[in-house]
Amino acid sequence: MDIKEVLQFADELVFVQTGKHLDDIQDTVIQGVWEGHTYEKIAAQCHRSESHVRDVGYKLWQVFSEQLHEDINKRNFRSTLSRLQVTSSPVIIQNNHHQNNTHNFNCYSSYKTKDYDENKQNNDNQTSLHDLTLSPKISQFYGRETELQTLSNWLINQNNRLISILGQPGIGKTTLVKYFIDINLSKFDVVIWKSIKLSHSLDNILTEILTFTNYEYTENNKLTQFLNLLNHKKCLIIIDDIQEIFISGQFAGQYQPECKEYKTFFTKIVEIEHQSSLILISQEKCQEMLSLDEELYPVKCLELSGLNNTDIFRSLKLQDEESWKKLIDLYMGNPLYLQNISNVIKKIFQGSVTDFLNEDFIITEDIKSQLDELFNRLSPIEKQIISTICEFYQPVSREKLKETLSLSSTELINGLQSLKRRYLITNVEGEKTLFDLSILLREYVKISSANKQKEHE
Repeated sequence: MDIKEVLQFADELVFVQTGKHLDDIQDTVIQGVWEGHTYEKIAAQCHRSESHVRDVGYKLWQVFSEQLHEDINKRNFRSTLSRLQVTSSPVIIQNNHHQNNTHNFNCYSSYKTKDYDENKQNNDNQTSLHDLTLSPKISQFYGRETELQTLSNWLINQNNRLISILGQPGIGKTTLVKYFIDINLSKFDVVIWKSIKLSHSLDNILTEILTFTNYEYTENNKLTQFLNLLNHKKCLIIIDDIQEIFISGQFAGQYQPECKEYKTFFTKIVEIEHQSSLILISQEKCQEMLSLDEELYPVKCLELSGLNNTDIFRSLKLQDEESWKKLIDLYMGNPLYLQNISNVIKKIFQGSVTDFLNEDFIITEDIKSQLDELFNRLSPIEKQIISTICEFYQPVSREKLKETLSLSSTELINGLQSLKRRYLITNVEGEKTLFDLSILLREYVKISSANKQKEHE
C-alpha cells in the first residue's frame, strides 16, 4: 500500500463525513504520520504551530474512527489501515478478522453518504439545547491530544455516567472539557455548564437545568425529573469548581454540611440507568470517585499532570529554546503559570529566557494568588507535613516524617493521602517510597514562611 492509496482512501472518508475533500494541511498531516514523523516535524513542514497540527490530526482520527468503526489514533493509524488492507481501483476494505466480509468502497461510500445525510437531517430536526454561558472561551489549546481521545472514548463510545477531571489550579481541566465540547457539541441533545461558585446548592442547579430544558417539576420531584431528563435525552452536564462543596481547612473531599446532598446525587447518577453523562471538574477528588469501583460502575477519573509543550513559548517568540525545558520543569508544566511567566519574560526580559533564569526564582503575584487560595484549603496537619518536607530539601520517607512530626500514624497517613488527592505531593519510588514537592511549591512555602516571620518581628 503506498501513500497515494492512503490519501485517496482518507479523502473518501473525510468527504463522506464532512462533504469536503482533504485540504493541504490534512494531506500533510496524514502523509507525515504515515511516514512516522512527529507532530513537531509535520508542523515545520507545513509552517503551522504544533498545537494546530495536533488539532487537525485529532479531528482526522475522529472521522476515521467513526467511519471505520475502529479506535484510530496517531500511533495505530498505519497499522490499522494495513490490517484493513486498503487498496485502490476500486478501493477495497478487507478486515482480516472477517475474511468473508469484503466491501467495495464505492458501494460503501454511497451507503455511508446516505446514512450521513439522513443522520444530519434528523439532527437538524431535533431541538438541541446548549447552555454554555458559564463556560470559558478557548483561544489557545496546547497538547492534551491523549486526554482528548480518552475523554472522547469515555463519553461517546463507553457512555460513562460520571467522570471527574482532576488536577491543580491552572493545569487545564476546564480548558480540556470546553475544547472537547467545542468539537463534539452535535453529539449531545443537551449540553449544560454549571459552576458551584455561582450556583452553590444542588437544588439551585437542578432548578436551573429543568427550567432551561422546559421540564415540568415540583419542589418535591426535582431529582426524579432530572433523572428522567438524563434518560430521555443524551445529556452532557458539566459542574465546575466541585472543590467548593468541600470544607476548607480539613482533609480533601470532606463535604460541607449543607452540601451532603451532592453525595447522594453523584451516587444516583451512577446507579440509575440512563444515556447521559455528568462531568465533575475539581481540584480535589470526591469520596464517590474513591469508593466506586471503575470495574463495576460507569465512572472514570482523569487526573491531569503538567504539559511538556513549548508551543506557548514559540507563539510568544521567546528566545533561548535550549532553556525552555528548564522553564517547564520549574513551573510544573502548568499552562496557566507558564502563560503568566512567558508574558513576564516577553515584557520585562525582552524575551530572553536565559536572563529570566539567571534571576532568583520568581513567583508572580498572579501565581502567588493561585497558590494562596490552594494552600488556604489545607488542614493544619497537611500544612505541617508540607513545611517539614520543605525543610529536608530532598524527597523524604514516611518514617522520617513520623520521627520529625508530632503526629500519630493515622494523622500522618491521612495527611499524606489528602495531599495526594490535592495533587500537591509526588511519590518517588525506590527501595522506599519517598515524598517530594515541586521546586515551585518549595519556593512558595519558603517565601510564605519568610513573610510570616517578618510580620511577627
